[in-house]
Amino acid sequence: MIHQAVLVIGAGIAGIQASIDLAQMGFQVYLVERSPSIGGRMAQLDKTFPTNDCAICILAPKMIECAGHENVNLLTYSEVVAVEGHAGDFRVRVRKKPRYVNLERCTSCGECVEKCPRRVPDDFNVGLSRRRAIYLPFPQAVPRKMTIDAEYCLYLVNREKGRCRLCEEVCQAGAIDWEQQEEIATLNVGAIVVATGFDPYDVSALEEYGFGTISNVITGLQYERLVSASGPTTGELSRPSDGKHPHTVAFIQCVGSRDVNYNPYCSSVCCMFATKEAILANEHDPKTSSYIFYTDLRAGGKRFQEYIARAQEEYQVTYIRARPGIIGENPETGDPIVRYEDTNLRKVQEMEVDLVVLCQALIPRNGQQEVADTLGILLDEYGFVHTPERLLRPVDTSVPGVFACGYCQSPQDIPDSVTQASGTAARVAELLLRE
Repeated sequence: MIHQAVLVIGAGIAGIQASIDLAQMGFQVYLVERSPSIGGRMAQLDKTFPTNDCAICILAPKMIECAGHENVNLLTYSEVVAVEGHAGDFRVRVRKKPRYVNLERCTSCGECVEKCPRRVPDDFNVGLSRRRAIYLPFPQAVPRKMTIDAEYCLYLVNREKGRCRLCEEVCQAGAIDWEQQEEIATLNVGAIVVATGFDPYDVSALEEYGFGTISNVITGLQYERLVSASGPTTGELSRPSDGKHPHTVAFIQCVGSRDVNYNPYCSSVCCMFATKEAILANEHDPKTSSYIFYTDLRAGGKRFQEYIARAQEEYQVTYIRARPGIIGENPETGDPIVRYEDTNLRKVQEMEVDLVVLCQALIPRNGQQEVADTLGILLDEYGFVHTPERLLRPVDTSVPGVFACGYCQSPQDIPDSVTQASGTAARVAELLLRE
């Protein structure tokens, strides 16, 4: 028996696109996402290269289309725990974690958030701000419903004391449900698509760059949240140390990538990512100058080279072929001091700037090994999903009926991920309609 249903694991832009395409073909789609909202990493970005279009303006309509499609079943705040069977006939068990909020009753009014006394680091804003124990992941979240974080909720951490429960008192809709329990759902599907995405590499191990010890050294994703209108500073680019607007910004490429000590591979997107961020710095303040320290400029996509030329000619962006050896700090001003060897001039130099942005490596999403073990698929030496025949079957995995698309399969940007997701949907249809 061939089940005309598909399980998609991961609801970033690749998982969303694959789900939409499959649903439009008439397949029943179960989209599983471990966080409370779909959207993935793209939701954290301010703009996309090379057009500088608003990231959430592109993503949000796809999120709404996906969630509203009659053939798509969203399983957010859920994880796949077991898979049995074979291509055409998989039996999947999915663990649904309790939100302690009734989704049908919750109106997302925000009263509970205002009254919640517990503040914790906000992962969506990469630790630059704090959220409450009951929260909405981001303004455009889908589903737009609150979630109570059991790890931090004062009541759930110690029910015996019975303290707090302010959210329950102020919720006029009566949506707080302390009796919710973990559930296990069993699904029968014909194919599985893995689209688990990526995580930024933890650069604190690279002590020479001073991340965590020098206040004005931040990561690329933190920078994205600072310049985003929905970010912790409502779009105002400011230094963490004193809140001042930086006028000279240094972007350091290949932090943790193209390095045998950390990740030997190229993360694919960093050159254009830094170029976009440098352009945004100048758009926020035309007096801002940016310096991009690169190993090699890899701009192989459509109109990428034009984008770099525009950055140099119109936005005061200077490219320096060098990999800095160490970043210090001016104790009087807090300004980072970048020490580097300019490989073109063959000279060791120093540059004092207002802000340093580390463009770190991107690695397969945390938990990818567990997903691979559950599905029985192989990963390559770097943790990406292994593709046995990349030329003839570029989205197939080592297990028939299980496919992969997006960054979990190989380093790629958003347009490539979307294209590959649509290709994966077509490949799934080829399998399921063969009979």
